[in-house]
Amino acid sequence: MADTRGRRAAKLAKQIDGFAKQHGGAEGQVAYIGERGARIVLVGEDGGWGDLVAPTYAIARQAVEKAGITVHEDFDGEFAAKVTTGPYEWTRMAGIQLGGPSNG
Repeated sequence: MADTRGRRAAKLAKQIDGFAKQHGGAEGQVAYIGERGARIVLVGEDGGWGDLVAPTYAIARQAVEKAGITVHEDFDGEFAAKVTTGPYEWTRMAGIQLGGPSNG
């Protein structure tokens, strides 16, 4: 079981590394999402963002540690301000919140 967790964390760390290389570096935040595990939110130095889901919080923490990125306790303040949003994100958010276009 521990070997499986290690492999999953290593795979996630590799994905985090790939994201960081594409975006000039990255920082992250790990959030517990219940039975589904934990969400790793990544924010690149260029403002790009993305997320990954790990099966457990422990695996998510292990993955960000392996990747060597800065991890924030909360998604707020200066960290959240680094995120760049474009027209897609704004219309998508409007579609979800206000019944606007859903962009697919």
